Amino acid sequence: MIVAPPLRRRLACFVYEGVLLFGVVMAAGLIYSPLVGQHHALVGTLGLRMWLFVAVGLYFIYFWARHGQTLAMRTWRIGLVDERGGRVSVVCAAARYLLCWLWFLPALSALWLAGLRGAGSTAAVVLAGVLGYAALAWLHPSRQFLHDVICGTRLVPRDPAALGQNPAA
Repeated sequence: MIVAPPLRRRLACFVYEGVLLFGVVMAAGLIYSPLVGQHHALVGTLGLRMWLFVAVGLYFIYFWARHGQTLAMRTWRIGLVDERGGRVSVVCAAARYLLCWLWFLPALSALWLAGLRGAGSTAAVVLAGVLGYAALAWLHPSRQFLHDVICGTRLVPRDPAALGQNPAA
């Protein structure tokens, strides 16, 4: 049984992914605004949110299905494989993207139910939810996240030397 990369490395990849997603979201927003004639940030926010959800989803689905890694996963030497150790299908990658929202939905639901709206309380609750979700990986024998267990995917360590790549490149 291949154990997932260390949780600390996966969380560092998670944070780096957020930095890279800033660029994806900016590019998607630059495409969306002129297409729909959005001239004010507070007008048409539902359409923008749906567009960003799709754009971010396309980013993840493309990289997971095509390369088995996003850009951040490549940097942190983490790969995504199916339960047989092969490439992840587009359908599986799409299911994984939807289930990855489990990182945030419980915390966001708790915020909504409690009626909390401040930036500080939102950040604290979402951080606690993300860390709680990540801690669930310790309950799985191979330390996989819940969404990977449900989708039949696994995060695996990728060693550049074992793949015949130059680690300095």
